[in-house]
Amino acid sequence: MTERRWRIAAASVIGTSHLKQGTVCQDSHACRLLVDADGRTVAVLVASDGAGSAPRAAEGSLLACRIIQEAVEDYLAQGGRVAGIDVGTARSWVKQVTEGIALRAAEQGEIPRDYACTLLAAIIGEDAAASLQIGDGAIVVSDQPEEWSWVYWPQHGEFANTTNFVTENEVADRLEFGLAMQSIDEVALFTDGIERLVLHFASKTVHAPFFDKMLVPVRALGNDGISAELSRELEKYLSSQAVCERTDDDKTLILATRRPRHEAESKSERM
Repeated sequence: MTERRWRIAAASVIGTSHLKQGTVCQDSHACRLLVDADGRTVAVLVASDGAGSAPRAAEGSLLACRIIQEAVEDYLAQGGRVAGIDVGTARSWVKQVTEGIALRAAEQGEIPRDYACTLLAAIIGEDAAASLQIGDGAIVVSDQPEEWSWVYWPQHGEFANTTNFVTENEVADRLEFGLAMQSIDEVALFTDGIERLVLHFASKTVHAPFFDKMLVPVRALGNDGISAELSRELEKYLSSQAVCERTDDDKTLILATRRPRHEAESKSERM
């Protein structure tokens, strides 16, 4: 059986509110295709949103993405498989994030809260997919055309614009983890900057037309892997006036598909 190949586009862009404040983009993302012990591809997709009130939020989100990616790489290099990831493993990865941030904070004479950020991670193998979430934003998946569902609903606190961060005490209790023993062919990760554009909060559903439209060029990519060109186009879109008129926050969006190209082509013809 021929292995299905991932095509990916991803971007993090600064929000207009941060431009006005003279701050940097506090979102980060990381995408990498690794190989498991059986020689099969594993997609590792990570996104993080730095807390607007944290002075080192941008660095925190970057650290979180890098540490999770490296933790998954080490796990696979030691013979691990996606189907073997459990909540204990996920918690150990989150612990590595919190310890890494704490170490960086200590080196800089700061406190971990200065690096506060959320975490979204999807680790997808041939026939199993693991997901981790701390905070807002979401991971949405599709196992057939035009049908999208969220893995976990965004974690929002009791008050507006509050959520959970990886730097909080007892963060393991706030971790949402799941392992789906099924094939996931399309996935998207996004931070809270575009939640209101892609989720229906009243019905707690996904706005499927958005993702089907955004994935058309990703599905049509001729080359496998992460497309630098399409990622730049995605960055332009997220920075466009049409999007910024609806949200002034930083925005991250990762789009990934391994749907066979002949299916993608026939789907595009119907749109």
